Amino acid sequence: MRWNALRITLLAGALLSAPFVLAQERVLPQSQILTVDRDLMFSQSLFGARVAQELAAEEAVLLAENRRIQAELTAEEKALTEKRSDMEADAFRAVAEAFDARVVQIRTEQDAKAANLEQRRQREQEAFIRVASPILTTLMRDAGASVILERRQVLLRDPAVDITSLAIERINKTLGDGRSQSTVPEDQ
Repeated sequence: MRWNALRITLLAGALLSAPFVLAQERVLPQSQILTVDRDLMFSQSLFGARVAQELAAEEAVLLAENRRIQAELTAEEKALTEKRSDMEADAFRAVAEAFDARVVQIRTEQDAKAANLEQRRQREQEAFIRVASPILTTLMRDAGASVILERRQVLLRDPAVDITSLAIERINKTLGDGRSQSTVPEDQ
C-alpha cells in the first residue's frame, strides 16, 4: 500500500511539473564558443519556409513550361521526320539544322532560368543571414561567447553549445517570414 502511495505521489508530481518544464524557453548556454547549423536555421525558419514555398512555385512553373516545350519539340521532330522522305537531302539538312539550333537555344534559355532560380535561392540565404545577424549577435553576447561556428565544420562539440533551435525561435519572433524585410528584389 505504501509503495502505491509513493508511485501515485511521484506520478502526480511529474504530471504537475510537466507544463512548467514545457513552458520554459530554451536555455541559452554560457560558453565562449557556440555552434549553429546555418542551413537548418534557414530551412526551419518562417523566412526560409516562405522562400522555399515561393521558389517551389516558380520551379513548378518552369517544370510545366519544360514539359510543354518538350511535347511541342517532340511533335515538331516527328513531323519533320515524316517530311524527310518528301524532301531533298540538302533541304532536309537545312531544316533539321535549324531545328537543332532552335532546340539548343531553348535548352540554353531554360537552363538559364533554372540557374536564375538557384542564384535567387543563394541570394535569399545570404539576405537571411544578413537580417538574422543582429539576432545571432545578441545571442552570442548574451551567452558570453566570442564566436559562433558552423556546426558541420566542428569535429567534436558539446551539443549544449548548439543554439540552432533557439536562434530559429528568436528569428521567427523577430523576422517572421521576412516579407517586411528588404531582401532580394523579385526581378534579380
